[in-house]
Amino acid sequence: MRTTLIQFIGAIALATTVYATDFHVALNGNDAQPGTQAAPLRTIQRAATLAQPGDVITVHEGVYRERINPPRGGESDAKRILYQAAPGEKVELKGSEVVKNWEKVQDDVWKVIIPNAFFSSFNPYRDLIQGDWFAAKGRLHHMGAVYLNGEWLAETTRLDNVLSKTGKEPSWFGQVDKENTTIWAQFRGVNPNEQTVEINVRRTVFYPDKPGRNYITVRGFTMCHAATPWAPPTAEQIGLIGTHWSKGWIIENNTISHSACVGITLGKYGDEFDNKSANSAEGYVKTVERALQNGWNKETIGHHIVRNNTISHCEQAGIVGSLGAIFSQITGNHIHSTWTRRQFDGAEQAGIKIHASIDMLIKNNRVHGNGRGIWMDWMAQGTRITGNLCYDNSQEDLYVEVNHGPFLVDNNLFLSSRSVWDMSEGGAFVHNLMLGRIDNWYDMSRFTPYLKAHSTAIAGLSMTKGGDNRYFNNIFVGQGATGQAPVKTTDPRKSITGFGLWVYDARNSSLQTGGNVYYNGARPYAKEAAPLTLGDVDPKPTITEEDSRVHLHLTLGQAMEKTSTALVTTELLGKAKVSDCAYENPDGLPLKINTDYFGKKRSETKPSAGPFENPGKDVLDLVIFPIGDKARN
Repeated sequence: MRTTLIQFIGAIALATTVYATDFHVALNGNDAQPGTQAAPLRTIQRAATLAQPGDVITVHEGVYRERINPPRGGESDAKRILYQAAPGEKVELKGSEVVKNWEKVQDDVWKVIIPNAFFSSFNPYRDLIQGDWFAAKGRLHHMGAVYLNGEWLAETTRLDNVLSKTGKEPSWFGQVDKENTTIWAQFRGVNPNEQTVEINVRRTVFYPDKPGRNYITVRGFTMCHAATPWAPPTAEQIGLIGTHWSKGWIIENNTISHSACVGITLGKYGDEFDNKSANSAEGYVKTVERALQNGWNKETIGHHIVRNNTISHCEQAGIVGSLGAIFSQITGNHIHSTWTRRQFDGAEQAGIKIHASIDMLIKNNRVHGNGRGIWMDWMAQGTRITGNLCYDNSQEDLYVEVNHGPFLVDNNLFLSSRSVWDMSEGGAFVHNLMLGRIDNWYDMSRFTPYLKAHSTAIAGLSMTKGGDNRYFNNIFVGQGATGQAPVKTTDPRKSITGFGLWVYDARNSSLQTGGNVYYNGARPYAKEAAPLTLGDVDPKPTITEEDSRVHLHLTLGQAMEKTSTALVTTELLGKAKVSDCAYENPDGLPLKINTDYFGKKRSETKPSAGPFENPGKDVLDLVIFPIGDKARN
């Protein structure tokens, strides 16, 4: 009997090995071939059509100009479909095509005439960027783009601007008639026919046309040049790569850039209500209600992993997700240079922008050089934002908007001029370093949902009255003793901004505070017991970048030892007032903030304030990215 059982188990393992297929794709391949390494396919889409759950698609070096529309996904986490670049080979997936036959018009201005049939049913030089909460700034914006040797030119609204070379950077202008698309562009100092000039022709690069394509892994590619549409929370969110209302994707170790709007989307399905709710809180509540009717639950949606990608040059956001990002992890990504041109505006731009971040983990991301860094909008509940490095973001590092909690923000480095814009309640801010201002503003004009614990089930709607936040063991650094004076107001429409927690003094709801340290003019919360205020001490923080490393230099001094701190736990944090839910792990077990930014164990009795445990009193030189690198004192 024992021998028979062993033979049976062995047969199952062998069957799994035999029936899993590794398809190969190469530029010298042919789609009529079987897809073996010796006889590879030519297109990734052909491999996608053939692949079944458990199969692997390995793509070999070169540039592939196609849109991959996976017709199916895997069956489980253990039996997924894997798309991967061959190890050690550079594989580029592009939504663009090379264009030659440019004709010189004058000076550095050239034009090309392209038959509309070249674009098939989608012409990004005719189709506009538009949708809910999009602000065009008084002009038209198209999804198309022109690239010179990989870098995009700026669209302008008038041909005269191109001809007169108006603007600081080279520009292009497009015009579409019944038969042709004509593009004029500035190629300063070069002949475009002797360079690589590409134009957008595809809306996306890797995106399923229907929901429910689950358990797909996309690994190791360079993906760029997508004519993506605006991706608001009330519409289907189409990114350069996106999951389209599914479960269990892994998007890892890719380089993603140059998307008209968004790089990665973890978004919702599309329907007849898309882009019909602008500026209406009620409209988005209806979107949530319809999503519940369309399978928005823990069993069928979300649980994605987005890790170790580099994402840049997306003019809306690096990563967005409305409803479809629940129970997901966004970790170890480098996100920079999003929304840098500011040609259009709206309410959806950030390095990471999530609606309904339920039980998500956002950890160890480097987010810099963007407008906003991380934006949690509506229904951030059970989510942990931890160990992120945010700097040089022009608006703020973290924006929390109309959430009721509980959500946890711990061990982060918020180093931009504004660290947090708080327009929520029920947040716990623990062991963070904040070099910028806190902006405190409550919006009592919208009723927004709160949920049952670890669930998508709506428990109720509430205005955001503010307060009910926890701030424990943080370090705040001001810009000298001449900072803004406290403002006495109970008007929730009035924003109060400054360094430290005094910005909450005038609010009706109280904070829970303890163990915080205030340097160089930052001031404590008026009701805080035993804050450590070092108003005349400047730790002189500076950030330097050295190749792929980021260093933080600062001097916290010996006074840090005088802090009165305690280990932060579920018991200490209690429950968020509105949702009546505890600050706990996604599995419902109690949490302890017992490690620091680097993963170092914290003292159980008196942990250090700020993100670094026992950092030292002398000048610190800390390698803060990659986090796995050695920290040096």
